[in-house]
Amino acid sequence: MTLVGALSVLRPGMFTTIQDLGRWGFQSSGVPVSGALDWYSHRAANSLLGNGVAMATVEVTMIGPHLRFETDTTFAVTGAEFHLTLDDERIEMNRVIQAPSGAILKFGARIRGARAYIAVAGGIDVPDVLGSKSTHVLTAMGGHMGRALRAGDTIAVGAMSRGEGVNSSATRFPEPLPLAAGARLRVVPADTQLFGQLAAHRFQVSPRSDRMGFRLEGPSLPSAPGGEMLSIAVPTGAIQVPPTGNPILLMNDHATTGGYAIAATAITADLPLAGQLAPGDWVEFEVCSMEMAAAELRSREAALGPA
Repeated sequence: MTLVGALSVLRPGMFTTIQDLGRWGFQSSGVPVSGALDWYSHRAANSLLGNGVAMATVEVTMIGPHLRFETDTTFAVTGAEFHLTLDDERIEMNRVIQAPSGAILKFGARIRGARAYIAVAGGIDVPDVLGSKSTHVLTAMGGHMGRALRAGDTIAVGAMSRGEGVNSSATRFPEPLPLAAGARLRVVPADTQLFGQLAAHRFQVSPRSDRMGFRLEGPSLPSAPGGEMLSIAVPTGAIQVPPTGNPILLMNDHATTGGYAIAATAITADLPLAGQLAPGDWVEFEVCSMEMAAAELRSREAALGPA
């Protein structure tokens, strides 16, 4: 026997989308990976509920939604700190919560961080597109109709077999949130001269940033001779330096190739921290070896427990 529910969107928030761990294996065809900008908080929310690691969650950006649970639902919220209420009663983040049918979850003031993740028992049930439920708005791919959620939308909650459910051993996970309105990201240098300039300064995340990339405001860096180079494959976390000299930290929705010089690449373990940066936050960079990057990723994975 299965249990199936739904979420109704009363207020959509600023930019609320459905995400999972991304659309892998199609970059050679020009398809961006997408997925949760803070993969750690996404996975932590699923782990709290005993969901599969790749089940879809709702990614909240800056200003959160108001959602109504149309059936009895078990859920959890992780990531950026918000003032949260369920039927106007304050609730905690990073905890398993039981919502009765008709209950309304409201996101209030944002306290710290930029993105929160709402997981429900059984996951969010939208069709897979190229093996993923993640939303990529620019191509109208995945998620709910390929777009951010709107008021009036109804989102199905995936089926959960009886006997599945909350992971009682998972009660709380350390959240990768920025401190004092900024963060120091560890990166593997790609261009020694450019990295030296990058590491010497503090930058601010521009309001013109989005899921494709965070534009960084600060001292102008020297670009490649002629401004551009032949396009090459670029990973998430790469820090490009276009002809303007203003670096761009590539995030999950970035194009799969690029023709700008790359100063460095943020390590995978620190991408969740990058995903929690908001416009106006500061960011600094420090060098990291490949060996340390691998060790830090193993540490992150260990904190989450078995996949």
